[in-house]
Amino acid sequence: MMEKQRLTKSGLVSFRRWTRKAYAVFNSLGRSIRIGVLSLSCSILVLPGFSQAQPDSIQNATTDRELELDEVVVSAQRTPVVQSQLMRVVQVITRAEIAQSPATDLAGLLEHIRGVDIRQRGAFGMQADISIRGGSFDQTLILINGVNISDPQTGHHNLNIPVDLSSIQRIEVLQGPGARVFGPNAFNGVINIIAGEPEKPQLTASLSGGQYGFARASATVSVGKGNFRNFLGLSANRSDGYTENTDFKNGNLYYRTLIPLGGASFDLQAGYTARAFGANSFYTPRYPEQFEETRSQFASLKFTPPGRINLKPVVYWRRHHDRFELFRNEAPEWYKTHNYHMTDVAGGSLNWMTAGRFGKTSLGADYRFEHILSNVLGGLMDVTKPVPGEDDVLFTRSFQRQSFSLMAEQAFYLEKFSVSAGLLTHINKALPEGISLYPGIDLGWQLYRNLRWYATANRTLRLPTFTDLFYSGPTNTGNPELKPEEAVSLESGFKGSLKSLDFELSVYHRWGRNMIDWVKFPGDEKWQSLNLTEVNVTGLEAGVNIPLGRKSKNPEDLQRLSINYTWLDANKRSDGFTSLYVLDHLRHKLDLSLGHRITLNSGFELRFSWQDRAGGYLPFTDGVFTSEIPYKPVWLAGSRVYYNFTHFQLYVDASNLFDKEVIDHANVPQPGRWIVGGVKFRFSLK
Repeated sequence: MMEKQRLTKSGLVSFRRWTRKAYAVFNSLGRSIRIGVLSLSCSILVLPGFSQAQPDSIQNATTDRELELDEVVVSAQRTPVVQSQLMRVVQVITRAEIAQSPATDLAGLLEHIRGVDIRQRGAFGMQADISIRGGSFDQTLILINGVNISDPQTGHHNLNIPVDLSSIQRIEVLQGPGARVFGPNAFNGVINIIAGEPEKPQLTASLSGGQYGFARASATVSVGKGNFRNFLGLSANRSDGYTENTDFKNGNLYYRTLIPLGGASFDLQAGYTARAFGANSFYTPRYPEQFEETRSQFASLKFTPPGRINLKPVVYWRRHHDRFELFRNEAPEWYKTHNYHMTDVAGGSLNWMTAGRFGKTSLGADYRFEHILSNVLGGLMDVTKPVPGEDDVLFTRSFQRQSFSLMAEQAFYLEKFSVSAGLLTHINKALPEGISLYPGIDLGWQLYRNLRWYATANRTLRLPTFTDLFYSGPTNTGNPELKPEEAVSLESGFKGSLKSLDFELSVYHRWGRNMIDWVKFPGDEKWQSLNLTEVNVTGLEAGVNIPLGRKSKNPEDLQRLSINYTWLDANKRSDGFTSLYVLDHLRHKLDLSLGHRITLNSGFELRFSWQDRAGGYLPFTDGVFTSEIPYKPVWLAGSRVYYNFTHFQLYVDASNLFDKEVIDHANVPQPGRWIVGGVKFRFSLK
């Protein structure tokens, strides 16, 4: 796996260059390695190849410094670097952590990540909003293998993705703005879901069931020959609901293949998801019999050229259907029709990177086209169009926008000091001048062998969603004159390790202006979409990870204790109005995770989260809204107990273990304790 290797007095393996073996990085897991040259093919801020851990050797890139690495490498800037050089906060959820977690859906998994806020309306992620560092759910960018699949209609649909947990290899969470790399809407953070990465030919399957008529089934298969590899994932779940009108059903299909072509390769992925769910009081408690059905499909294609040509084009397309029913059963006479929307997003990007003696240079271009057909959102159409799959229903409105971005970044590595500076030039008619610049700079300094200081400064933006601009209904009024949100963020912190203990500490401040929120003034019946003058946010994050016991032969059997804390304060108060989203952030969040073995083949995982949310809501009682009350702090807990056999695992999960009353959104109580049991199978196809 290595060339020019030598064993130092400290027992560390030192070498100068990775070979082109696909398993090179994986063989380094659990070892302490000195690296002279390392260039990764992809990371959270670089469009991924088929294997996130597979490196490309760059013959002309040399350096004399030696760096410590004891885990899989990710990056936090446009040009990839080893983890010890990271100048941003990137949290990685590994495959082992996913497999051992008591969570059965993506939202439940992300609930316990430092700085991440998950606000759910339905169970098992049927509708979950994700935000990072006190932002709104529209300010987090969602990627699948580096491809932007965020929904322009509303951030409520961002987690409507066709990837089940069984198909996910790992998740990379970038904390803080990423506009200079990804463009608009990477306002407060980025979630990159790495899916469909077969490490070896195998078949997996799982079956589970539990309270409230819950049932779930999933299967994945990885097959291939040589460099030609295929991955297929299928899953479905359903429930009768934990209370009236909270039933749901969901199905997912995901496929990914790597097609070699001489020295080049194509990376193709495609997916489809469909879900239908009772939406009890989702958007207003005045009409509790709401119902929603969504369908989404997407595809992307990436080309990796042969040899040392580091120019990688990517094209993608996504379509999302949404039918929202304010009245699922009997409707009053004034209610004429449901809401129908169909959004299409198409785009492409081109990325180029070169490495020299002291650093790396990267350039990129990105084009994105967003379009919606609706009977509610957009301007009136001259010619109506039929709604697919519906009888005698027409789209009467439409809207479209397009944007073009140019990105450039230069990274330097000088002994113990690192710097990365970049610039996004964004061209869009929605901007006041039609064009705007969004610069950023990241600094890093290796203070000691196991202690690194970093600091960042970035300017970022977020475009209004189609719902922000146009939605008007019985309880809401949109605003076509909304301006894009903008912010400047500063951050500084430390990353380090002490023996086997890893820790991080960061502080940040964000100056935001023209922040978009839905607000209600006293006496008003409707929420209005408005630009708030400014919302400034200050936050602190701290985390420590402590391994426990010896390593198990089972790579999915983790023994560790993780403690993470987040504090956040927003200095804008709701003067004279009630905020629906922007001011209702997590003020305090404490997350504890404990994984431990009971016997050689059995173990457990416990997860606790104490959440204290700022802001409040208007209770709806006896047909009227009463005075605003604050959200109550709550302890959330989940657990998994498992037993491993040769080819299968038995497990029991419990969510909301303490059976607490939980309200993430106004007047929408979440389920109490929910017990699920199941079995997972794994077979090698070699």
